[in-house]
Amino acid sequence: MDFTILVKFLPLILTGLWYTLLLLVLSSLFGMILAIPIGLVQVTGPRPFAWLAAAFCTVIRGTPLLIQLYILYYGFGSLFPQIPWIRQSFMWPVLREGLFYAVLAFTLSFAGYEGAVMKGAFASVPKGELEAARAFGMSPFTVLRRIWFPRAFRIVLPTLGGETILQLKATPIAALVTVTELYGAAGQIFRTTYDFFPPMLLVAVIYFALTFIITRLFNLIERQVPQRR
Repeated sequence: MDFTILVKFLPLILTGLWYTLLLLVLSSLFGMILAIPIGLVQVTGPRPFAWLAAAFCTVIRGTPLLIQLYILYYGFGSLFPQIPWIRQSFMWPVLREGLFYAVLAFTLSFAGYEGAVMKGAFASVPKGELEAARAFGMSPFTVLRRIWFPRAFRIVLPTLGGETILQLKATPIAALVTVTELYGAAGQIFRTTYDFFPPMLLVAVIYFALTFIITRLFNLIERQVPQRR
């Protein structure tokens, strides 16, 4: 094992780190934005939307992420080039890249899992608190913004931290659709040098460091969020 060979591949490793963080941040952010209404509608209705949201969560959680990614990349990704107006649109440079399908697949996966968790969190908020807020004359949106969502978010925080770490550990799958994230960069180094351990051990250390940072970050957020009194 010669770890000195990694020095000349530093730009490639940094590029892989950038794509890993980009995939993690975008998919977690957009996934959580989707998860909130998906969880809420399963508690409040209307019933047809609740059924759709529950079906979405069931399908996402019941199928492997890799299959979902392949369906998007090789399925829809092979259809778009056959549609002239898409090829000529400003979106084509984005739609032809594997990163778009990776972000989309990871976003939907995150939304499916966290949507189910948010459902439980919204349902766990005591109804008495919501009724008291309504008795004070708060509108439904104000109740959601000031009472219901903050309480649900506090409940879901520990799970959200764990799900974010799992999302990070799933990012190597993106290498299978031409995204040069950390694992993809390590694979390129291995294919160039035929030395397996240095790039893979380095990537493992980076993933461990990122996991440590995410854990500490969520611990800090949990300490800053007011506890129920």
